[in-house]
Amino acid sequence: MVGRYPCGEATDRTQLGGLMAKTLFFDIETAPNLSYVWGQWQQDVIEHTREWYIICFSYKWEHEKKTHVVSLDDFDLYDKEPENDFDVAYKLWQLLDEADIVVGHNSDAFDIKKANARFAYHNFGPTGPYQTVDTLKVARKYFKFNSNRLGHLGEHLGLGGKEVTGGFQTWAGCMKGETKAWATMKKYAKQDVDLLVDVYERLRPWMTNHPNRNVIDSTSRQCPTCGSDRLQKRGIRYTRTMSYQTYQCQRCRSYCRERLTNTSGRPELVS
Repeated sequence: MVGRYPCGEATDRTQLGGLMAKTLFFDIETAPNLSYVWGQWQQDVIEHTREWYIICFSYKWEHEKKTHVVSLDDFDLYDKEPENDFDVAYKLWQLLDEADIVVGHNSDAFDIKKANARFAYHNFGPTGPYQTVDTLKVARKYFKFNSNRLGHLGEHLGLGGKEVTGGFQTWAGCMKGETKAWATMKKYAKQDVDLLVDVYERLRPWMTNHPNRNVIDSTSRQCPTCGSDRLQKRGIRYTRTMSYQTYQCQRCRSYCRERLTNTSGRPELVS
């Protein structure tokens, strides 16, 4: 069955916050699968009765002050089909389709694949292409923290922690339509993205494989990591075959370099 929304419709990629590259931070929450089992531990599923679905997701555009939460109970469909995530999934599809860079924690392995699974289920088709930054991968690649969980990183780095959820009862309460559970879930989801933004910005200077904004924006003489033009020279560096002018961004503190023989004037990420 074809989804009620047309796939492949054009999205507006106008400037956001003075930058053309549109960076989206997001996190999703899902309901569990429901199945019959004979016992509690290491059981084979007798019968699978209901697939997981998206309960809600939170998101924030870079340079936007407000973090948004989109949940099942925001839509009229919830009154008739409380487990139908069609509208929630389509809203997420629209946002991802508009983004150039998508940032999440464990998002490459979980959030993006879960989202794609629901897009396929509802026959939306794929979103437009975007590049990703997974802060879990960043933490594992460049650092040796005691834990790479988002909550631990936030607390360890002095950025704050995750909201207390109340455990699985909050998820169960949302599935039952309890107002208090929904309020707790939305508060939890909002804090997840707020914390994600802070952790991303703290770890960003080390990301030598960060998507290059100069390529996305077709600009030059700007920081390829954050897009700022506040670049400060940090000396000449040499390889076996080339010499480079090194710069440090005074906004995000990442380093970039420019080939001294390069006439394009487009700084590159330090490798």
